[in-house]
Amino acid sequence: MTDSQIRVALVDDQQLVRAGFRMVIDSQPDLTVVGEAGDGAAAVELLRSTPADVVLMDIRMPGTDGITATEQVTALPDPPKVVVLTTFDLDEYVMSAIGAGASGFLLKDAPPEEMLTAVRTVHAGDSVIAASSTRRLLQHVAPMLRGAGAAGAAPAQDDRALAELTPREKEVLVLMAYGATNTEVAAQLFVSEATVKTHVGRVLAKTGSRDRVQAVVLAYRTGLVAPADLLRDAPA
Repeated sequence: MTDSQIRVALVDDQQLVRAGFRMVIDSQPDLTVVGEAGDGAAAVELLRSTPADVVLMDIRMPGTDGITATEQVTALPDPPKVVVLTTFDLDEYVMSAIGAGASGFLLKDAPPEEMLTAVRTVHAGDSVIAASSTRRLLQHVAPMLRGAGAAGAAPAQDDRALAELTPREKEVLVLMAYGATNTEVAAQLFVSEATVKTHVGRVLAKTGSRDRVQAVVLAYRTGLVAPADLLRDAPA
């Protein structure tokens, strides 16, 4: 392992699933698997002693599930980013995992290149909202977000946080909700990428969001962005 490699931990109760993930990840020169766990409790113990940058976390596991494990892992000192693995029929678990601190989510049947992109994107400090599988999943679960209390904030608090944003910061948040990267936001608003990063930082600070995923959840929950907007108005 080199200093430049992204350290990945795999958490899934199916050994064959972990073996498949490991094979794909270890085939990449910039990624390496540093540990595996078959349940949430084992994952927390692993990550107490094994530094990792990104964790791929299954939600449904025997014993300590992925939601509880995500909450405990993200509370560790210098915690890794967590990407939860899910399927369409686990909507309520997805929202609970995001509330527990997950930085993104990925469909378990996503192609290998989407998984690799998700790992790299989350490690870079962005969310995996731009991944096509995540956009489909957001479209599916977004109707649940209005007043849903995901991410631990009451709707009234959300509205107050939204009122703190300037018109330009709201524009940035809307584009984030559509899945735009900082580069795409900069092109859309005709500003520099450094300016976009400043706006994103202010959006996160004013809304009390841990990361972009939390801010996007707030955008849907408050109605700033409607689920149908994902396909109708999202920037190309």
